[in-house]
Amino acid sequence: MNDFFTPLFGLRGRKAVVTGGSSGIGEAIAQALCAAGADVLLVARRTDPLREAVARMPVSGGTASWLAADLGDREAVHQLADQVAERFGAVDILVNSAGMNVRPPLSELGEEDWDRTLRTNLDAPFVLGQRFGPAMAERGWGRIINIASQQSVRAFGNSGAYGVSKAGLTALTRSQAEAWSARGVCANAVAPGFVDTPLNEAVFRDPVRTEAMARRTMTGRNGVLSDFAGVAVFLASDACAYVTGQTIFVDGGFSST
Repeated sequence: MNDFFTPLFGLRGRKAVVTGGSSGIGEAIAQALCAAGADVLLVARRTDPLREAVARMPVSGGTASWLAADLGDREAVHQLADQVAERFGAVDILVNSAGMNVRPPLSELGEEDWDRTLRTNLDAPFVLGQRFGPAMAERGWGRIINIASQQSVRAFGNSGAYGVSKAGLTALTRSQAEAWSARGVCANAVAPGFVDTPLNEAVFRDPVRTEAMARRTMTGRNGVLSDFAGVAVFLASDACAYVTGQTIFVDGGFSST
């Protein structure tokens, strides 16, 4: 980065925690933050994908490490926060990307799937925000980035518990912004379009449906993981100082059609 871009977008010395960082959008964001200079801690449930994701991190920039945790278990989330504090110290950037997407027809949605979806997609970002957000505010700087969804604002595709959790996540984002932005903590959400990730695997196995989704965008294509690098670095950086409480749609115009 040159002398103009480094003060705005450079993340050297910042410490970032990225849940869901072993694959998909979470991994893409972790790679971008690391390339911009941040020391990144990836969190996911399974150890092997985490090791593989760390091995794929940029060779220049910041550092990358990992911790395994089940984000659908409230006690495990608190244990994760304790481990982060022991290993990492203060957290500057929190990215809540971990999620689950079980979407049968609503009449077939069981209480167990409902509970686990809400615990993973909404409760975990709340708990981690509570553990890290106040300390960010005390230090006068912090960034929270929550990964939302098209289902945050519209119901389609059996949105069910997933849609409810993502709508709640955008509301949580606004609450976090209200609570801490006056003390330097910017909280924002990113709502992706249709991107080829493990959560959308069923859609992308169907070429007809995949093409139909692409035609609904203004750009004429579905999203790719690299589409999230720039917005992630912006929302994590000093350039974002006056942007907070927002849900930013990175969807090729899908939400505007």
